[in-house]
Amino acid sequence: MACLMSRTGREMQRYNSSGGRQVVGCIPYRYKEDNDGNVSNELEVLVVSSQKGQALMFPKGGWELDESVEEAASRESLEEAGVTGIVQHELGQWSFISKRLGTYYEGHMFPLLVKEQLDLWPEKDLRRRIWMSINEAREVCQHWWMKEALDILVERLTLQKNRNI
Repeated sequence: MACLMSRTGREMQRYNSSGGRQVVGCIPYRYKEDNDGNVSNELEVLVVSSQKGQALMFPKGGWELDESVEEAASRESLEEAGVTGIVQHELGQWSFISKRLGTYYEGHMFPLLVKEQLDLWPEKDLRRRIWMSINEAREVCQHWWMKEALDILVERLTLQKNRNI
């Protein structure tokens, strides 16, 4: 059973040497299934709405002092999107300016191969979650650095698929 409360507050947040808050995000993904349960080669990714609006993005949040970067990625996916799975190799690290605060942040992004989607999760009443195609996600995602991470994920998965042919 997963914990049904989100972590809050900034007391445990990590900051880089320049004072920028370190955040971690995940791109939850799966391969689309047909009505008979047959898995296709078509990727779907899960986006969530922002807490304070309707903007869509991938789950992300603060990396805390008592967890690894991979644990933070997994936690954010559970808290914001209600999914669990396998956190895979980091897609990259980006520096960006927070639109709300105007300060630099350091963002790490990971792919999460979804194994379970929960009916109840910590931020169920605060966010919408939507499975969509790669192209749709690229269109609606509000953050350039998350779009770059998505492109890296698609390239990585395409290379893996081509090696297996």
